Amino acid sequence: MALLDLLIGFVVSLLIGAFGIYVGARVIADRDDYEYAILTALVGAVVWWLVAALVGWIPLLGPLLAFFAWLYVINARYPGGWGTAIGITLVAFVTIWAVLLVLNAVGFLAESALGVPWL
Repeated sequence: MALLDLLIGFVVSLLIGAFGIYVGARVIADRDDYEYAILTALVGAVVWWLVAALVGWIPLLGPLLAFFAWLYVINARYPGGWGTAIGITLVAFVTIWAVLLVLNAVGFLAESALGVPWL
């Protein structure tokens, strides 16, 4: 049962993170593809984890490098350059924060979203 709970938590968290990226990409880059956002969230989570595992122990610099590696994934996957990637990120953060707030308000314990750092 614990493995099933872990799998369900992973999938729900991934879908929430992808939703934030999807909304950000739709608003900022005019891209309308949720499956693309899911893959972006998954790749971003893996890149974040790898960089954090390698340099995350360095105070301040490690987490910043992991974040910029994740931001690089957004920049590489969506057109428009670094400004667009930052815009997608900001909209994704606000969107996911709102979704997590609503989920907590209705009784679901969604503590974070996979694929978007620090949320």
